[in-house]
Amino acid sequence: MASYHYRIKSGKKGTAVAHASYIAREGKHDSRDDLIYEDFGNMPSWAEYDPREFWRMADKYERNNGAVYREHVTALPSELSDEQQLELVYALVEELAGDRPYQFAIHAPLSSLSGQPNPHVHLMTTDRQPDGIEREPEYVFRRYNAAYPARGGWRKLSGGRTQRQVRDELIAKRKRCAELQNEALARYGHGSRVDHRTLSEQGIQRDAEKHLGQARVRSMSGDDRQDHMATRRIS
Repeated sequence: MASYHYRIKSGKKGTAVAHASYIAREGKHDSRDDLIYEDFGNMPSWAEYDPREFWRMADKYERNNGAVYREHVTALPSELSDEQQLELVYALVEELAGDRPYQFAIHAPLSSLSGQPNPHVHLMTTDRQPDGIEREPEYVFRRYNAAYPARGGWRKLSGGRTQRQVRDELIAKRKRCAELQNEALARYGHGSRVDHRTLSEQGIQRDAEKHLGQARVRSMSGDDRQDHMATRRIS
Protein backbone atom coordinates (compact mmCIF):
# COMPACT_ATOMS: atom_id res chain seq x y z
CA MET A 1 0.00 0.00 0.00
CA ALA A 2 1.32 3.45 -0.91
CA SER A 3 2.51 5.49 2.06
CA TYR A 4 3.68 9.08 2.14
CA HIS A 5 7.13 10.19 3.14
CA TYR A 6 8.91 13.37 2.11
CA ARG A 7 11.73 15.28 3.72
CA ILE A 8 14.16 17.96 2.67
CA LYS A 9 17.56 18.70 4.14
CA SER A 10 20.51 21.00 3.50
CA GLY A 11 24.12 20.03 2.87
CA LYS A 12 26.99 22.01 4.38
CA LYS A 13 30.05 23.08 2.48
CA GLY A 14 32.43 20.18 1.94
CA THR A 15 29.74 17.47 1.99
CA ALA A 16 28.26 17.54 -1.52
CA VAL A 17 30.70 15.24 -3.33
CA ALA A 18 30.56 12.65 -0.56
CA HIS A 19 26.78 12.69 -0.51
CA ALA A 20 26.54 12.44 -4.30
CA SER A 21 28.78 9.36 -4.09
CA TYR A 22 26.49 7.93 -1.42
CA ILE A 23 23.28 8.27 -3.42
CA ALA A 24 25.00 7.03 -6.61
CA ARG A 25 26.45 4.07 -4.66
CA GLU A 26 29.99 4.92 -5.74
CA GLY A 27 33.31 4.50 -3.97
CA LYS A 28 32.94 2.97 -0.52
CA HIS A 29 29.19 2.57 -1.15
CA ASP A 30 29.48 0.46 -4.32
CA SER A 31 28.87 -2.80 -2.46
CA ARG A 32 25.24 -1.85 -1.88
CA ASP A 33 22.88 -3.51 -4.33
CA ASP A 34 19.78 -1.33 -3.94
CA LEU A 35 20.46 1.22 -6.71
CA ILE A 36 17.72 1.07 -9.35
CA TYR A 37 18.43 4.11 -11.51
CA GLU A 38 20.38 7.38 -11.46
CA ASP A 39 20.54 10.47 -13.64
CA PHE A 40 21.51 14.13 -13.64
CA GLY A 41 20.79 17.21 -15.71
CA ASN A 42 20.87 20.98 -16.21
CA MET A 43 24.59 21.06 -15.50
CA PRO A 44 26.78 23.96 -16.70
CA SER A 45 29.13 23.24 -19.61
CA TRP A 46 32.10 22.50 -17.34
CA ALA A 47 30.13 19.74 -15.57
CA GLU A 48 27.95 18.63 -18.48
CA TYR A 49 29.07 15.00 -18.33
CA ASP A 50 30.05 14.68 -14.68
CA PRO A 51 27.77 15.92 -11.88
CA ARG A 52 30.53 15.24 -9.36
CA GLU A 53 32.47 18.14 -10.91
CA PHE A 54 29.57 20.48 -10.15
CA TRP A 55 29.38 19.32 -6.52
CA ARG A 56 33.17 19.45 -6.25
CA MET A 57 33.19 23.09 -7.33
CA ALA A 58 30.25 23.85 -5.04
CA ASP A 59 32.17 22.38 -2.11
CA LYS A 60 35.17 24.51 -3.05
CA TYR A 61 33.61 27.87 -3.90
CA GLU A 62 30.24 28.10 -2.11
CA ARG A 63 30.15 30.51 0.83
CA ASN A 64 31.14 28.96 4.15
CA ASN A 65 27.71 29.60 5.68
CA GLY A 66 25.77 28.66 2.56
CA ALA A 67 23.91 25.45 1.75
CA VAL A 68 25.86 23.61 -0.93
CA TYR A 69 22.88 21.45 -1.91
CA ARG A 70 19.29 20.64 -1.00
CA GLU A 71 18.21 17.04 -0.90
CA HIS A 72 14.62 15.91 -1.35
CA VAL A 73 13.93 12.33 -0.23
CA THR A 74 10.57 10.94 -1.32
CA ALA A 75 9.01 7.51 -0.97
CA LEU A 76 7.73 6.04 -4.23
CA PRO A 77 4.51 3.98 -4.42
CA SER A 78 5.43 0.30 -4.48
CA GLU A 79 2.32 -0.38 -6.58
CA LEU A 80 4.05 1.23 -9.56
CA SER A 81 6.48 -0.65 -11.79
CA ASP A 82 10.10 0.47 -12.09
CA GLU A 83 9.29 2.28 -15.34
CA GLN A 84 6.26 3.99 -13.82
CA GLN A 85 8.26 5.03 -10.77
CA LEU A 86 10.92 6.53 -13.04
CA GLU A 87 8.26 8.48 -14.91
CA LEU A 88 7.04 9.81 -11.56
CA VAL A 89 10.57 10.73 -10.51
CA TYR A 90 11.11 12.86 -13.61
CA ALA A 91 7.86 14.67 -12.83
CA LEU A 92 9.13 15.28 -9.29
CA VAL A 93 12.46 16.52 -10.64
CA GLU A 94 10.70 19.00 -12.91
CA GLU A 95 8.63 20.23 -9.97
CA LEU A 96 11.41 20.42 -7.35
CA ALA A 97 14.49 21.28 -9.41
CA GLY A 98 13.08 23.09 -12.42
CA ASP A 99 15.97 24.21 -14.63
CA ARG A 100 18.57 24.07 -11.84
CA PRO A 101 21.37 21.47 -11.80
CA TYR A 102 20.29 18.19 -10.22
CA GLN A 103 21.31 14.61 -9.58
CA PHE A 104 19.00 11.83 -8.43
CA ALA A 105 19.14 8.16 -7.54
CA ILE A 106 16.34 5.68 -6.96
CA HIS A 107 17.02 3.14 -4.21
CA ALA A 108 14.92 0.09 -3.36
CA PRO A 109 16.43 -1.56 -0.27
CA LEU A 110 14.57 -4.51 1.21
CA SER A 111 12.58 -3.75 4.34
CA SER A 112 14.14 -5.31 7.43
CA LEU A 113 10.68 -6.31 8.62
CA SER A 114 8.68 -7.32 5.55
CA GLY A 115 11.50 -8.24 3.18
CA GLN A 116 9.75 -6.19 0.49
CA PRO A 117 11.42 -3.40 -1.53
CA ASN A 118 11.20 0.11 -0.08
CA PRO A 119 11.55 2.33 -3.18
CA HIS A 120 12.45 5.98 -2.72
CA VAL A 121 14.33 8.71 -4.54
CA HIS A 122 17.16 10.98 -3.40
CA LEU A 123 17.17 14.24 -5.38
CA MET A 124 20.10 16.62 -4.93
CA THR A 125 19.81 20.11 -6.37
CA THR A 126 21.34 23.54 -5.89
CA ASP A 127 19.63 26.67 -4.58
CA ARG A 128 21.41 28.68 -7.26
CA GLN A 129 19.36 29.68 -10.29
CA PRO A 130 21.08 29.62 -13.72
CA ASP A 131 20.63 32.85 -15.69
CA GLY A 132 22.03 31.94 -19.11
CA ILE A 133 25.35 33.70 -18.55
CA GLU A 134 28.35 31.43 -19.07
CA ARG A 135 30.64 31.48 -16.02
CA GLU A 136 33.68 29.64 -14.77
CA PRO A 137 33.06 27.57 -11.60
CA GLU A 138 34.52 30.12 -9.19
CA TYR A 139 32.13 32.78 -10.52
CA VAL A 140 28.98 30.63 -10.40
CA PHE A 141 29.13 30.47 -6.61
CA ARG A 142 29.91 34.13 -5.99
CA ARG A 143 27.42 36.44 -4.29
CA TYR A 144 24.67 37.55 -6.66
CA ASN A 145 25.02 41.07 -8.10
CA ALA A 146 21.57 42.48 -8.86
CA ALA A 147 22.92 45.61 -10.54
CA TYR A 148 25.44 43.78 -12.73
CA PRO A 149 24.48 40.07 -12.87
CA ALA A 150 27.45 39.10 -15.05
CA ARG A 151 29.82 40.30 -12.32
CA GLY A 152 28.28 38.08 -9.66
CA GLY A 153 27.20 34.49 -9.25
CA TRP A 154 23.93 32.69 -9.80
CA ARG A 155 21.19 34.06 -7.55
CA LYS A 156 20.28 31.87 -4.57
CA LEU A 157 16.57 31.13 -4.33
CA SER A 158 16.83 30.63 -0.57
CA GLY A 159 17.86 34.22 0.14
CA GLY A 160 15.69 36.84 1.84
CA ARG A 161 12.76 34.64 2.89
CA THR A 162 10.99 34.76 6.23
CA GLN A 163 10.43 31.65 8.37
CA ARG A 164 6.74 31.79 7.44
CA GLN A 165 7.58 31.84 3.74
CA VAL A 166 9.95 28.89 4.14
CA ARG A 167 7.27 26.95 6.03
CA ASP A 168 4.58 27.71 3.45
CA GLU A 169 6.92 26.68 0.63
CA LEU A 170 7.68 23.37 2.35
CA ILE A 171 3.98 22.63 2.80
CA ALA A 172 3.37 23.44 -0.86
CA LYS A 173 6.15 21.07 -1.92
CA ARG A 174 4.80 18.28 0.29
CA LYS A 175 1.34 18.77 -1.19
CA ARG A 176 2.58 18.83 -4.77
CA CYS A 177 4.65 15.66 -4.28
CA ALA A 178 1.55 13.89 -2.96
CA GLU A 179 -0.51 15.14 -5.90
CA LEU A 180 2.02 13.82 -8.41
CA GLN A 181 2.08 10.42 -6.69
CA ASN A 182 -1.71 10.23 -6.64
CA GLU A 183 -1.89 11.22 -10.31
CA ALA A 184 0.49 8.36 -11.14
CA LEU A 185 -1.46 5.88 -9.03
CA ALA A 186 -4.72 6.89 -10.71
CA ARG A 187 -3.19 6.84 -14.20
CA TYR A 188 -2.08 3.24 -13.76
CA GLY A 189 -5.29 1.98 -12.21
CA HIS A 190 -4.43 1.81 -8.51
CA GLY A 191 -6.98 2.74 -5.87
CA SER A 192 -4.55 3.65 -3.09
CA ARG A 193 -3.70 7.30 -2.42
CA VAL A 194 -1.23 9.22 -0.26
CA ASP A 195 -1.84 12.30 1.90
CA HIS A 196 0.74 14.98 2.64
CA ARG A 197 -1.07 16.17 5.77
CA THR A 198 -0.05 15.23 9.30
CA LEU A 199 -2.08 12.56 11.08
CA SER A 200 -3.74 15.16 13.31
CA GLU A 201 -4.70 17.24 10.27
CA GLN A 202 -6.29 14.11 8.80
CA GLY A 203 -8.20 13.51 12.04
CA ILE A 204 -6.30 10.29 12.76
CA GLN A 205 -5.64 9.70 16.44
CA ARG A 206 -2.42 7.72 16.59
CA ASP A 207 1.28 8.35 16.84
CA ALA A 208 3.24 8.75 13.63
CA GLU A 209 5.08 5.61 12.57
CA LYS A 210 8.68 5.59 13.77
CA HIS A 211 11.56 4.29 11.70
CA LEU A 212 13.23 1.24 13.19
CA GLY A 213 16.91 0.87 12.46
CA GLN A 214 18.55 -2.34 11.28
CA ALA A 215 19.95 -3.09 14.74
CA ARG A 216 16.54 -2.64 16.38
CA VAL A 217 14.88 -4.91 13.85
CA ARG A 218 17.52 -7.62 14.28
CA SER A 219 16.94 -7.57 18.04
CA MET A 220 13.18 -8.12 17.69
CA SER A 221 11.69 -11.55 18.10
CA GLY A 222 9.69 -13.10 15.29
CA ASP A 223 6.46 -12.37 17.17
CA ASP A 224 7.48 -8.73 17.69
CA ARG A 225 8.11 -8.35 13.99
CA GLN A 226 4.72 -9.87 13.15
CA ASP A 227 2.98 -7.53 15.61
CA HIS A 228 4.75 -4.47 14.22
CA MET A 229 3.94 -5.38 10.63
CA ALA A 230 0.30 -6.03 11.54
CA THR A 231 0.08 -2.61 13.20
CA ARG A 232 1.51 -0.96 10.10
CA ARG A 233 -1.00 -2.72 7.83
CA ILE A 234 -3.97 -1.79 10.03
CA SER A 235 -2.91 1.84 10.38
